[in-house]
Amino acid sequence: MIKEMRNDHPHLPTTESAVTALRAIAAEYRLGLTVTDDIGADRTSRRTAAGVFTALDADGSLPHEAFVELDGSPAVTVQLFPEDDATITVEGVAFADVPRDAVPAFLRSVYGGLAHVRTRFFPPGQWLVVPLPGDETYKERLFGGVLSPWLARGIR
Repeated sequence: MIKEMRNDHPHLPTTESAVTALRAIAAEYRLGLTVTDDIGADRTSRRTAAGVFTALDADGSLPHEAFVELDGSPAVTVQLFPEDDATITVEGVAFADVPRDAVPAFLRSVYGGLAHVRTRFFPPGQWLVVPLPGDETYKERLFGGVLSPWLARGIR
């Protein structure tokens, strides 16, 4: 099973399978991990279509959302949504709408040293760049001008 999770884009059909993959990555990089689960349409953050005080979606399924916090440097959190996507926050920089299947490769890029800060002088700006295997790259602009020590280490 570990071999399957090491693929560039494993198929993670459920939130629980994604949490299992994150546990394997945390073990691989010797990181602590805290998981908070919200189960049911009345508990998940994006279930506006479900009725008030309704635990199930209209199709009868029970949605599962998880918030995962990884210890260590860089500071990383992952919010896994029932809609097969995630928001990954690295040192305060949020990457929204990351496909759930791309989360393991994203974290391996961050912890494996491939993520970096790109600086441009014209127009001025800085971006946190997270390359994934293949041609996939995630970029988010950094605001505020103050970089954490981890971000400052990765300037290119």
